[in-house]
Amino acid sequence: MSRIGEAMAGLRAEGRLGLIAYLTVGYPDVESTLRLVPALAAGGADMVELGVPFSDPLADGATIQRASHHALGQGVTVAVCLDVVRRLRQEGLTIPLLLMGYYNPVLAYGIEEFARDASDAGVDGLIIVDLPPEEATAVQTACAGRGLDLVYLLAPTSSDERIALVAAQASGFVYCVSLAGVTGARRDLSPRLAEFLARVRRHTSLPLAVGFGISRAEHVQAVARLGADAAVIGSAIIDLIDRAAPGERAEEVREYLEALSGRRSAHG
Repeated sequence: MSRIGEAMAGLRAEGRLGLIAYLTVGYPDVESTLRLVPALAAGGADMVELGVPFSDPLADGATIQRASHHALGQGVTVAVCLDVVRRLRQEGLTIPLLLMGYYNPVLAYGIEEFARDASDAGVDGLIIVDLPPEEATAVQTACAGRGLDLVYLLAPTSSDERIALVAAQASGFVYCVSLAGVTGARRDLSPRLAEFLARVRRHTSLPLAVGFGISRAEHVQAVARLGADAAVIGSAIIDLIDRAAPGERAEEVREYLEALSGRRSAHG
Protein backbone atom coordinates (compact mmCIF):
# COMPACT_ATOMS: atom_id res chain seq x y z
CA MET A 1 0.00 0.00 0.00
CA SER A 2 1.27 3.47 -0.89
CA ARG A 3 1.86 6.18 1.68
CA ILE A 4 -1.33 7.86 0.42
CA GLY A 5 -3.26 4.61 0.79
CA GLU A 6 -1.92 4.11 4.30
CA ALA A 7 -2.90 7.66 5.28
CA MET A 8 -6.41 7.29 3.89
CA ALA A 9 -6.84 3.90 5.59
CA GLY A 10 -5.73 5.46 8.85
CA LEU A 11 -8.27 8.26 8.50
CA ARG A 12 -11.06 5.77 7.88
CA ALA A 13 -9.99 3.72 10.89
CA GLU A 14 -10.10 6.86 13.05
CA GLY A 15 -13.41 7.99 11.55
CA ARG A 16 -11.84 11.35 10.80
CA LEU A 17 -11.96 13.61 7.76
CA GLY A 18 -8.51 14.23 6.33
CA LEU A 19 -7.15 17.64 5.40
CA ILE A 20 -5.13 18.06 2.21
CA ALA A 21 -3.39 21.41 1.94
CA TYR A 22 -2.17 22.99 -1.30
CA LEU A 23 0.79 25.29 -1.88
CA THR A 24 2.28 26.55 -5.13
CA VAL A 25 5.99 25.69 -5.09
CA GLY A 26 8.01 28.89 -5.03
CA TYR A 27 5.27 31.17 -3.76
CA PRO A 28 6.34 33.55 -2.46
CA ASP A 29 9.75 31.85 -2.82
CA VAL A 30 11.28 28.38 -2.54
CA GLU A 31 12.66 28.87 0.97
CA SER A 32 9.19 29.91 2.14
CA THR A 33 7.74 26.73 0.65
CA LEU A 34 10.26 24.70 2.63
CA ARG A 35 9.09 26.42 5.83
CA LEU A 36 5.37 26.42 5.06
CA VAL A 37 4.94 22.73 4.25
CA PRO A 38 6.13 21.55 7.71
CA ALA A 39 3.94 24.27 9.27
CA LEU A 40 0.91 22.88 7.44
CA ALA A 41 1.76 19.39 8.66
CA ALA A 42 2.15 20.67 12.21
CA GLY A 43 -1.26 22.33 11.96
CA GLY A 44 -2.99 19.11 10.99
CA ALA A 45 -2.58 18.63 7.24
CA ASP A 46 -2.63 14.91 6.51
CA MET A 47 -1.20 15.42 3.01
CA VAL A 48 0.15 18.33 0.98
CA GLU A 49 -0.32 19.02 -2.70
CA LEU A 50 2.59 20.95 -4.17
CA GLY A 51 1.54 22.95 -7.20
CA VAL A 52 3.91 22.85 -10.17
CA PRO A 53 3.80 26.36 -11.69
CA PHE A 54 2.45 26.51 -15.23
CA SER A 55 1.88 29.38 -17.63
CA ASP A 56 -1.72 28.46 -18.49
CA PRO A 57 -3.41 26.96 -15.40
CA LEU A 58 -6.91 26.70 -16.86
CA ALA A 59 -8.54 25.02 -13.86
CA ASP A 60 -7.29 27.62 -11.39
CA GLY A 61 -8.88 30.87 -10.34
CA ALA A 62 -7.18 34.23 -9.91
CA THR A 63 -5.44 33.41 -6.61
CA ILE A 64 -3.54 30.33 -7.76
CA GLN A 65 -2.98 31.81 -11.22
CA ARG A 66 -1.24 34.74 -9.56
CA ALA A 67 0.85 32.45 -7.36
CA SER A 68 1.83 30.31 -10.35
CA HIS A 69 2.83 33.35 -12.42
CA HIS A 70 4.91 34.68 -9.52
CA ALA A 71 6.66 31.34 -9.05
CA LEU A 72 7.50 31.12 -12.74
CA GLY A 73 9.05 34.55 -12.42
CA GLN A 74 11.15 33.17 -9.57
CA GLY A 75 12.54 30.53 -11.95
CA VAL A 76 10.61 27.59 -10.50
CA THR A 77 10.71 24.59 -12.84
CA VAL A 78 9.71 20.94 -12.56
CA ALA A 79 13.27 20.18 -11.45
CA VAL A 80 13.01 22.79 -8.70
CA CYS A 81 9.73 21.24 -7.51
CA LEU A 82 11.35 17.83 -7.32
CA ASP A 83 14.26 19.28 -5.38
CA VAL A 84 11.83 20.86 -2.91
CA VAL A 85 10.28 17.45 -2.26
CA ARG A 86 13.72 15.91 -1.86
CA ARG A 87 14.74 18.58 0.66
CA LEU A 88 11.50 18.20 2.63
CA ARG A 89 12.11 14.47 2.90
CA GLN A 90 15.70 15.03 3.96
CA GLU A 91 14.41 17.32 6.70
CA GLY A 92 12.21 14.52 8.03
CA LEU A 93 8.76 15.24 6.58
CA THR A 94 6.82 11.96 6.46
CA ILE A 95 3.27 12.85 5.37
CA PRO A 96 2.23 12.09 1.78
CA LEU A 97 3.23 14.65 -0.84
CA LEU A 98 1.57 14.99 -4.22
CA LEU A 99 2.60 17.09 -7.19
CA MET A 100 -0.37 18.85 -8.76
CA GLY A 101 -0.10 20.49 -12.13
CA TYR A 102 -0.65 20.22 -15.86
CA TYR A 103 0.45 17.77 -18.52
CA ASN A 104 2.74 19.94 -20.66
CA PRO A 105 5.56 20.21 -18.09
CA VAL A 106 5.44 16.44 -17.50
CA LEU A 107 5.53 15.72 -21.23
CA ALA A 108 8.40 18.16 -21.77
CA TYR A 109 10.37 16.60 -18.91
CA GLY A 110 9.75 13.08 -20.24
CA ILE A 111 7.07 10.83 -18.78
CA GLU A 112 9.35 7.97 -17.70
CA GLU A 113 12.01 10.36 -16.45
CA PHE A 114 9.47 12.38 -14.51
CA ALA A 115 8.00 9.30 -12.80
CA ARG A 116 11.50 8.06 -11.93
CA ASP A 117 12.73 11.36 -10.55
CA ALA A 118 9.48 12.07 -8.69
CA SER A 119 9.60 8.69 -6.99
CA ASP A 120 13.28 9.06 -6.15
CA ALA A 121 12.63 12.51 -4.64
CA GLY A 122 9.88 11.20 -2.36
CA VAL A 123 6.70 12.11 -4.23
CA ASP A 124 3.76 9.83 -3.45
CA GLY A 125 1.25 10.79 -6.11
CA LEU A 126 0.42 12.98 -9.08
CA ILE A 127 -2.62 15.07 -9.94
CA ILE A 128 -2.43 16.13 -13.59
CA VAL A 129 -5.43 18.36 -13.97
CA ASP A 130 -5.78 18.37 -17.75
CA LEU A 131 -4.89 14.72 -18.42
CA PRO A 132 -8.08 12.81 -19.29
CA PRO A 133 -8.20 9.12 -18.42
CA GLU A 134 -8.61 8.20 -22.08
CA GLU A 135 -5.15 9.60 -22.82
CA ALA A 136 -3.35 8.63 -19.62
CA THR A 137 -1.99 5.18 -20.49
CA ALA A 138 1.68 6.22 -20.69
CA VAL A 139 1.54 8.19 -17.45
CA GLN A 140 -0.49 5.45 -15.75
CA THR A 141 2.08 2.84 -16.68
CA ALA A 142 5.02 4.99 -15.60
CA CYS A 143 3.39 5.77 -12.26
CA ALA A 144 2.49 2.15 -11.57
CA GLY A 145 6.07 1.13 -12.28
CA ARG A 146 7.34 3.61 -9.69
CA GLY A 147 4.71 3.15 -6.98
CA LEU A 148 3.12 6.56 -7.60
CA ASP A 149 -0.61 7.06 -7.21
CA LEU A 150 -2.29 8.82 -10.14
CA VAL A 151 -5.25 10.84 -8.91
CA TYR A 152 -7.98 11.95 -11.31
CA LEU A 153 -10.49 14.77 -11.01
CA LEU A 154 -14.24 14.45 -11.42
CA ALA A 155 -16.72 17.33 -11.60
CA PRO A 156 -20.45 17.54 -10.91
CA THR A 157 -20.93 17.60 -14.69
CA SER A 158 -19.10 14.26 -15.15
CA SER A 159 -21.25 11.57 -16.72
CA ASP A 160 -21.72 8.18 -15.10
CA GLU A 161 -19.58 6.73 -17.90
CA ARG A 162 -16.72 9.12 -17.08
CA ILE A 163 -17.06 8.41 -13.36
CA ALA A 164 -16.84 4.66 -14.04
CA LEU A 165 -13.75 5.15 -16.23
CA VAL A 166 -11.96 7.21 -13.59
CA ALA A 167 -12.94 4.76 -10.88
CA ALA A 168 -11.37 1.93 -12.88
CA GLN A 169 -8.05 3.76 -13.36
CA ALA A 170 -7.52 5.95 -10.28
CA SER A 171 -5.39 5.08 -7.30
CA GLY A 172 -4.88 6.76 -3.95
CA PHE A 173 -8.13 8.70 -4.02
CA VAL A 174 -10.54 10.43 -6.39
CA TYR A 175 -10.51 14.23 -6.37
CA CYS A 176 -14.12 15.45 -6.49
CA VAL A 177 -14.40 19.05 -7.65
CA SER A 178 -17.16 20.60 -5.55
CA LEU A 179 -18.53 22.87 -8.26
CA ALA A 180 -18.53 23.65 -11.96
CA GLY A 181 -15.84 26.32 -12.10
CA VAL A 182 -12.27 27.15 -11.17
CA THR A 183 -10.42 27.11 -7.86
CA GLY A 184 -10.96 29.88 -5.33
CA ALA A 185 -12.31 30.40 -1.83
CA ARG A 186 -16.10 30.77 -1.71
CA ARG A 187 -18.73 31.52 0.90
CA ASP A 188 -20.93 28.45 0.37
CA LEU A 189 -20.54 24.94 -0.95
CA SER A 190 -22.65 23.74 -3.87
CA PRO A 191 -26.08 22.37 -2.91
CA ARG A 192 -25.47 19.64 -5.50
CA LEU A 193 -22.40 18.29 -3.72
CA ALA A 194 -24.22 15.55 -1.80
CA GLU A 195 -25.81 14.18 -4.96
CA PHE A 196 -22.49 14.31 -6.81
CA LEU A 197 -20.58 12.45 -4.08
CA ALA A 198 -23.31 9.81 -3.94
CA ARG A 199 -22.99 9.25 -7.70
CA VAL A 200 -19.21 8.84 -7.45
CA ARG A 201 -19.52 6.54 -4.43
CA ARG A 202 -21.76 4.17 -6.39
CA HIS A 203 -18.82 3.48 -8.71
CA THR A 204 -15.85 3.19 -6.34
CA SER A 205 -14.72 2.34 -2.84
CA LEU A 206 -11.65 4.56 -3.23
CA PRO A 207 -11.41 7.49 -0.81
CA LEU A 208 -13.06 10.70 -2.04
CA ALA A 209 -11.41 14.09 -1.51
CA VAL A 210 -13.44 17.25 -2.10
CA GLY A 211 -11.76 20.43 -3.30
CA PHE A 212 -12.36 23.84 -4.94
CA GLY A 213 -14.02 26.49 -2.79
CA ILE A 214 -13.29 25.08 0.67
CA SER A 215 -11.98 27.71 3.06
CA ARG A 216 -13.89 27.59 6.36
CA ALA A 217 -14.32 25.19 9.26
CA GLU A 218 -18.02 24.89 8.43
CA HIS A 219 -17.11 23.80 4.89
CA VAL A 220 -14.89 21.07 6.31
CA GLN A 221 -17.62 19.95 8.68
CA ALA A 222 -20.15 19.84 5.83
CA VAL A 223 -17.82 17.75 3.69
CA ALA A 224 -17.38 15.33 6.60
CA ARG A 225 -21.15 15.00 7.04
CA LEU A 226 -21.49 14.12 3.35
CA GLY A 227 -19.23 11.11 3.81
CA ALA A 228 -16.11 12.30 2.00
CA ASP A 229 -12.74 11.12 3.21
CA ALA A 230 -10.78 14.38 2.87
CA ALA A 231 -11.14 18.09 2.12
CA VAL A 232 -8.65 20.02 -0.01
CA ILE A 233 -7.80 23.62 0.90
CA GLY A 234 -5.79 25.70 -1.57
CA SER A 235 -6.68 29.25 -2.51
CA ALA A 236 -7.55 30.17 1.07
CA ILE A 237 -4.01 29.24 2.14
CA ILE A 238 -2.49 31.35 -0.64
CA ASP A 239 -4.73 34.27 0.40
CA LEU A 240 -3.58 33.87 4.01
CA ILE A 241 0.07 33.92 2.94
CA ASP A 242 -0.62 37.13 1.03
CA ARG A 243 -2.06 38.82 4.11
CA ALA A 244 0.53 37.66 6.63
CA ALA A 245 3.76 39.44 7.40
CA PRO A 246 6.74 37.50 5.98
CA GLY A 247 8.01 36.43 9.39
CA GLU A 248 4.58 35.25 10.51
CA ARG A 249 3.45 33.18 7.52
CA ALA A 250 4.39 29.77 8.89
CA GLU A 251 2.67 30.43 12.21
CA GLU A 252 -0.42 31.82 10.46
CA VAL A 253 -0.89 28.79 8.20
CA ARG A 254 -0.28 26.42 11.11
CA GLU A 255 -2.97 28.14 13.17
CA TYR A 256 -5.35 28.20 10.19
CA LEU A 257 -5.01 24.43 9.69
CA GLU A 258 -5.51 23.91 13.42
CA ALA A 259 -8.76 25.85 13.21
CA LEU A 260 -9.98 23.85 10.21
CA SER A 261 -9.09 20.56 11.86
CA GLY A 262 -10.83 21.52 15.09
CA ARG A 263 -7.61 21.59 17.13
CA ARG A 264 -8.31 25.19 18.04
CA SER A 265 -11.18 27.65 17.72
CA ALA A 266 -11.41 29.60 14.48
CA HIS A 267 -10.36 33.21 14.83
CA GLY A 268 -10.75 36.47 12.93
